Amino acid sequence: MTSPAAPEPGTGPESPSETEAASVRILLCDDHAVVRAGLLALLSSAPGIEVVGEAGNGEEAVATAAKLRPDVVLMDLQLGSGIDGIEATRRITRLRPTPHVLVLTTYDTDADITRAIEAGATGYLLKAERPDELFAAIRAAAQGRSTLSAPVAHRVLAQMRSPRPTLTDRERDILGQLARGLSNREIARALFISEATVKTHLGRIYDKLGVDTRAGAVSVAKEQRLLP
Repeated sequence: MTSPAAPEPGTGPESPSETEAASVRILLCDDHAVVRAGLLALLSSAPGIEVVGEAGNGEEAVATAAKLRPDVVLMDLQLGSGIDGIEATRRITRLRPTPHVLVLTTYDTDADITRAIEAGATGYLLKAERPDELFAAIRAAAQGRSTLSAPVAHRVLAQMRSPRPTLTDRERDILGQLARGLSNREIARALFISEATVKTHLGRIYDKLGVDTRAGAVSVAKEQRLLP
């Protein structure tokens, strides 16, 4: 009796083509159609990655994520009208099952990075990244692993090494009025203090923030989320 021939390599039940892991399912969210088209073409060339949907604004991204249940949402931050990428990320990460959100943006300010991470983003990439780095970040995000662009990682480490300056309650009050565009006299009236006191507090605020102008103080305060 002749024994059955052994299966050819790669043709049995353990064939790599049959046991290969499923593709990472991606939802693209960017308000520029040309950018989405470019990303779609780029990601279509990557093995193991499948774009299952697109969204042109934050609300559409949330609704589409709830409907399609992608593994990863590739999220821009500035989305024109409606909710921004931060709020969209916050809402998407509340869905069950929860997609991982990988931010892909041109913005790398401390405030944007901090807000995105606090909203639940798994990773934060800049659009200047090389394609292979983007592909690797997507696969990492699908597994719940964090990825940061090198400049973003540098800023995060710098933040950790240099804690935000500590302002007094009065300094925060004055900074808040400053952000509204009020003059020293108007701030004094609003807070029931003298102009001289306002000037004294402003000097201390400038020193703590490392600036020498009102606009600089407001800019740093917004970036470091110091406004009341």
